[in-house]
Amino acid sequence: MEVAANFPDECRYVLEMLGQVYGHDAEARERGLTAEERLQFHQDRSGPVMNQLHGWLEAQFAEHKTEPNSGLGKAITYLLRHWRPLTTFLRVAGAPIDNNIVERALKRAVLHRKNALFYRTLHGAQVGDLFMSLIHTCQLCGANSFDYLTELQRHAQELTAKPAEWLPWNYRQAIERAGV
Repeated sequence: MEVAANFPDECRYVLEMLGQVYGHDAEARERGLTAEERLQFHQDRSGPVMNQLHGWLEAQFAEHKTEPNSGLGKAITYLLRHWRPLTTFLRVAGAPIDNNIVERALKRAVLHRKNALFYRTLHGAQVGDLFMSLIHTCQLCGANSFDYLTELQRHAQELTAKPAEWLPWNYRQAIERAGV
């Protein structure tokens, strides 16, 4: 994206090709395909798109269409150097097409680290870390973090007796068992 202003046509082509792959992945999710079915689906639909993109990337240098030291050339070099890991979703069942979930988690941790500079005590920082971890875990498993923390307070005795039943991914069942 950083070179799009200087190379709009080339960047549009790459983004359109990748857009097709993401479209295929969205379709696979909508259809509820298993990991093996999704792999086959991507091999059939996304494989040819990625092969075409790979050929286009290599042709940019082979046909001297792009200067290797330009911003676009460096981006192409990066893609070609990391091509095998970038196409893992075409070889391994269940492999995601990107690592955006990891990127978001890292950004959250970096932001928390920055904010933690303003804790007054080490204990305060530890409490902040605990809550940040709980809130993020709730988000990852689809639980409302405010509701979760509220229910932990309401059911403190049950939580103390059986803490494993009150983890964010299964606390709703614990509430039902408690008869609330």
